[in-house]
Amino acid sequence: MKFEVITVGPIEENCIVAYCDRHKSAIVVDPGDSGKKIISFIEANELIPKLVLNTHCHSDHTGAIKTIVEHFDIPFLCHEEDVWMLSSQEQLDTAEYMGLKAPPLNDATVSDGEIVDLCDCLALEVIHTPGHTKGGICLYGDGKLISGDTIFQQSIGRSDWEYSNHDTLIKSIKTRLFILPDETVIYPGHGGTTTIGLEKARNPFLRQTEGYA
Repeated sequence: MKFEVITVGPIEENCIVAYCDRHKSAIVVDPGDSGKKIISFIEANELIPKLVLNTHCHSDHTGAIKTIVEHFDIPFLCHEEDVWMLSSQEQLDTAEYMGLKAPPLNDATVSDGEIVDLCDCLALEVIHTPGHTKGGICLYGDGKLISGDTIFQQSIGRSDWEYSNHDTLIKSIKTRLFILPDETVIYPGHGGTTTIGLEKARNPFLRQTEGYA
């Protein structure tokens, strides 16, 4: 399984195309903007995208969903607790302000522990990590973690919205992500890659472990 990070949009969001070289199957994760750029990579590599899957539904992660799903005629999935955000006036206003397209409604949902399995070398486990949003998820497979805005290189996602919760976010990271092998490579929603081991050792938001073991 290979990951291609395509950085898009006004706040440099990472869209990730997870794909299998052998079968050419692909999953498009968090297409936040620049739909033509994402499509160009997919078609240049002769990939066959099967679905769009979002780690959460903030507008900077949804701006190119409509373009991708219509171009390839594929479904869009997210966690059920983030579905409301797709028609939230706050999110629609934010998208308009940033010059992003409004997202379509989702076609289906995913849940914690579900395996999104497209072929024998492209399977991602859904890990529900609420805190940044209620329906935030990470995707894990083949020693790699797509973390959305749950955790970044030496940082974590915002939790200052009324639907967010800092303690819940910290608990999600420590009980759901820090149990993964230290060598797991993290592909976050913004910024560069890191590893589980490095974030355990260096992330200033996560040094206190009491109460979450």
